[in-house]
Amino acid sequence: MNTTIPVIDLTDYVAGAPGALQRTAKEIHDALTQVGFFMITGHDVPQSLIDQTFAEAARFHDQPIADKLALKLNEHNNGYMTKGRYAVWTSDVNKNDKPDLNEAFFVKRERAADNPMRLSGRRFTGPNVWPADAALPDFKTHIVAYLNAMEAFTNRLLPAVAVALDLDPGFFLPHFVDSQYNLRLSHYPPEKAAENQFGIAPHTDANFMTFLAQSDVPGLQVRTTGGDWIDVPFIPGSFAVNAGDTLHRWTNGRFLSTPHRAVPPVGRHRYAIPFFLAPHLDTPIACLPTCTGPDRPPRWEPITYESWITYWTNANYDPSRQKDAA
Repeated sequence: MNTTIPVIDLTDYVAGAPGALQRTAKEIHDALTQVGFFMITGHDVPQSLIDQTFAEAARFHDQPIADKLALKLNEHNNGYMTKGRYAVWTSDVNKNDKPDLNEAFFVKRERAADNPMRLSGRRFTGPNVWPADAALPDFKTHIVAYLNAMEAFTNRLLPAVAVALDLDPGFFLPHFVDSQYNLRLSHYPPEKAAENQFGIAPHTDANFMTFLAQSDVPGLQVRTTGGDWIDVPFIPGSFAVNAGDTLHRWTNGRFLSTPHRAVPPVGRHRYAIPFFLAPHLDTPIACLPTCTGPDRPPRWEPITYESWITYWTNANYDPSRQKDAA
């Protein structure tokens, strides 16, 4: 039973050092088969950009409530989610019966008005909901810069994930062209929770992998394979990374989608900026060839990412819950 979260230093991997791909892949494999979470250091996402994104999260949530409610979640689940309306109701980790004590602002890929995916009218393809530049100058510019940096970095990590699964290094890359990523700017106020209530209730993530830049305000906790809840350590400049249900299904359960939760902070406000990486909407999530065999048949029927995330979003983050928020 593992009770610690491994730390993976990506310095050599980012530099393209000989043997670094195989070494990093082995570390990712061990982390995601034994714990489901790991910390990464030595990445190349500028700390100044991470700090700026935390500042933008605070700046957004410091606005008057009326200004935030003017940006309510749209049908693509982009925009503002008020506190006390949501939780992962479908969680099989805990009987979540009370709404979470956080508010959040969601942003997906910024697509131009003439982008084919946006013109298709398909759900989750935009548009984003942005505050006016007069209200929050340069907010959109800073957030899009962070999205671009995180997409570039996570795409560079995909070959190591593929090799960790005994696949060709380029296996995942075509599935992440025009990928379905999502950024959540969360605010956790320091308030007392009711019984069985949390900042974010126990759950697993729905997406492929999640990358959470660390702050010095604690809150995130992970459930070990033995059932204990442990705090995610604060390592300056690191990301906490976990596999989500999409990767869990794709690997036939080989990679863990580990339960986690966030408890309300004490004495200080907590902001979080998780980046949720996911493949293109049309990607079929079917058991990988290296994750099945005579004694390990596929556990789930194939499903497109669009079908999977539509089900999950409707069940847990239905924007109609915001209609009467005031």
